[in-house]
Amino acid sequence: MPISLHFAANLSWLFPEAQTLPQRVKAAAATGFKAVEVAWPYETEVTEVKKELEKNKVEMVLINTPPGILARGELGLGAVVGQQDEFRSGLDLAVKYAKALDCKRIHLMAGRVPAGQDKASVTKKMECTFIENLKYAADILSKEGILGLVEPINNRITDPNYFLNTPHQAVQILQKVDRPNMKLQLDVFHWQIMDGNLTQNINTYFPLIGHVQIAQVPGRNEPDSPGEVNYSYIFNLLEELGYQGYIGCEYAPKGNTVDGLGWLKTYWNSRGQP
Repeated sequence: MPISLHFAANLSWLFPEAQTLPQRVKAAAATGFKAVEVAWPYETEVTEVKKELEKNKVEMVLINTPPGILARGELGLGAVVGQQDEFRSGLDLAVKYAKALDCKRIHLMAGRVPAGQDKASVTKKMECTFIENLKYAADILSKEGILGLVEPINNRITDPNYFLNTPHQAVQILQKVDRPNMKLQLDVFHWQIMDGNLTQNINTYFPLIGHVQIAQVPGRNEPDSPGEVNYSYIFNLLEELGYQGYIGCEYAPKGNTVDGLGWLKTYWNSRGQP
């Protein structure tokens, strides 16, 4: 019998009805989630988040490195030339939070091509910077038992200037980094927009996949909302491959979050889960 998949509520996207991160943890637990993830928890005191996780018996499974200075247009610093010190400071903060929350995965954000610069002309330098930073991060994270992740983000809809865009580019970089605790973050939304060919890409890169995220394409709403991706098929594929990690629900609810969770309740019921 195939394994059952494990889902995590992405609290940067779900439960916007709740104002604070601790309140969102509580709301996720109330709907049956045993795990959550969040992009940037850093505006909330870590002890407050930890307290709510423990109180509700919920696991934090993923956080991101800090984005940098959002007002300056930054969205991660991993591949940004000349920002290695800032990347390392952000990594230190992410590790501090991850350790306190017993979180075993950190998404190491690549960042954007600097404004006014042509991507083709800076790709080589940015890739070298990213590889250097990922090797540094891998050594830090290995001491803490934490998995580092890189995530391609599409530049067709979501972020035209993001440096890391396709699974193929990400895999080539990971091969050059060559660290066992550096893995690929499969965000089905981004992969479908950039390359499609989901079955073959998932099969080909499965040994490198350390985390999965989902949303319908192109609206980035619930997986069962109208769109391009057949998530029943994707879930079955991941089950058949024996995926044992988490699937982050990183989508924008069309309405109330709880009202839009019918797809998950259907999955749980079909697998004999609560």
